[in-house]
Amino acid sequence: MSENPVVFVTFKEFDNLGVGYVASMLSANGYRSHIIDFRNSREEILELVTKENPLVIGFSVIFQYHIYEFRDLIDYLRRSGVTSHFSAGGQYASMRYEDLFNFIPSLDSIVRFEGEFTFLELVTCIHSRSDWRNIKGLAFKVKGKTKVTPLRPPELCLDNFPFPVRSPLRNFALDRRFATLIAGRGCVNNCSFCNNTEYIKQSLAPFRRIRKPEMVVEEIDFLHQKKDCSVFLFEDDDFPVRTNDGSGWIDRFCKALKRKKLINKIIWKINCRPDEIDFDSFKLMKTHGLFLTFLGIDDGTDYGLARLNKHMKLEDSMRGISILKELEIGFDYGFMLFQPASSFKSVNDNLDFLRNLCSDGYTSVAFLKTEPFFDTRIEKELREEGRLKGKPGFLDYDFLINSLDHYYKFISELFMEWINDSEGVCNIIRWARNYFSVFSNFYKMTPEVLTLWTDIRNTAAQSNIFVLDNMKELSLIFETGKYNEVGFSDHAGYKKNIKETHDQFREHLVNAVKKISSLAEYQRLSQLIKL
Repeated sequence: MSENPVVFVTFKEFDNLGVGYVASMLSANGYRSHIIDFRNSREEILELVTKENPLVIGFSVIFQYHIYEFRDLIDYLRRSGVTSHFSAGGQYASMRYEDLFNFIPSLDSIVRFEGEFTFLELVTCIHSRSDWRNIKGLAFKVKGKTKVTPLRPPELCLDNFPFPVRSPLRNFALDRRFATLIAGRGCVNNCSFCNNTEYIKQSLAPFRRIRKPEMVVEEIDFLHQKKDCSVFLFEDDDFPVRTNDGSGWIDRFCKALKRKKLINKIIWKINCRPDEIDFDSFKLMKTHGLFLTFLGIDDGTDYGLARLNKHMKLEDSMRGISILKELEIGFDYGFMLFQPASSFKSVNDNLDFLRNLCSDGYTSVAFLKTEPFFDTRIEKELREEGRLKGKPGFLDYDFLINSLDHYYKFISELFMEWINDSEGVCNIIRWARNYFSVFSNFYKMTPEVLTLWTDIRNTAAQSNIFVLDNMKELSLIFETGKYNEVGFSDHAGYKKNIKETHDQFREHLVNAVKKISSLAEYQRLSQLIKL
């Protein structure tokens, strides 16, 4: 239809499915599109944009913490003579469009909420040089004032969208490709730290829309047959483990996988709450390829869960975790050790929970500080209390106890590499688990690999206990005030010990992963020789 394509600028760490769905709608209507990684250099992005001369450049502002980087890129492109229509979309853009225009005045329009139909209509109008300002679901500026058109009714049947456009699939582990996908959109929960409820409410969409399980399997089968993909990572905020008909969706999904003869050919990961786990459903999913679950645990105390508006009890979490361990389904989890109302008591109670959770090496220790995301209950409460600090996009808060701020700062620096770095021990533990999962599903299991896995589990257990014991010990020091507030220099010995221990654990784990890789490669080569 048009020689000039549409360019999307977004994060490509994994597939951006929101952009992928919009791009697929454009493709179905005759428009070419390119998806560029936002992390490319400004010069690289400018070179491609100059070469393609796109009709529209869409910027996917999905993270509020990158709005200034988007602003700098957009200003750079304008100064460099790019005259394409600039449009932005994403959660922050949809809900804080006025703020985004103030941050980035070079934007021509903002697509609010789901963009499949709105962005397509915008591109069509730009291409035909017709007036686009009456399109539903847009915000734009007229003589310095923001104008907003009525919202477009949401698409109720997600299967009416074509499968999303994807970048070339990459390797997950041991020569197996992976893809991300969704079984639905939305979430019926209303946690105090999440703005999804407010986003859905403003968008006029139902709180949860679920695809037909047979259509999800069609997409999986397409990617398996045409793209040689065998690892699937569901990105749903809450996978439809439970729906209005109980476990009916899961039953149909697993039956469809069996009809397509995908059993033992693919593995998959989901996100859910621990209180949604029941033995029968997860045993069924396990036999049909489920290998990993991301759990929204978030807190290890009843009072903390109530504060986060989780509507579940600690015993619910422990019951779900116990089922996953019994079925030998791996899990990662979200956990907010530090929250606006945290005290040393809550931190120590949660450290005790994490020790109970992780001391067997089944999963890696993980924790973070609750971020005051825009339009969450936590952000509103902090604003009312006058505790928010920093500039928009980078808002933060102090704890109610100064020594807890000092403790958080100190242990964050101590364990930054260990907990958060992509090459840190905790992430290596997760990847060791992933490599073993792929091996156990797609290769012939050997005693040597089982021995390596036992060693990895033992190392993970030792690593977790070391981290949590040091954090508990330091919490007692900081709670009593027996520390030097200026740089905490009297605890420099911790830094050296933790760094040395981290590197020892990391080397051991990396060597184990390399051995698993070598054994998998040996089996592949042996199979090729037989062929």
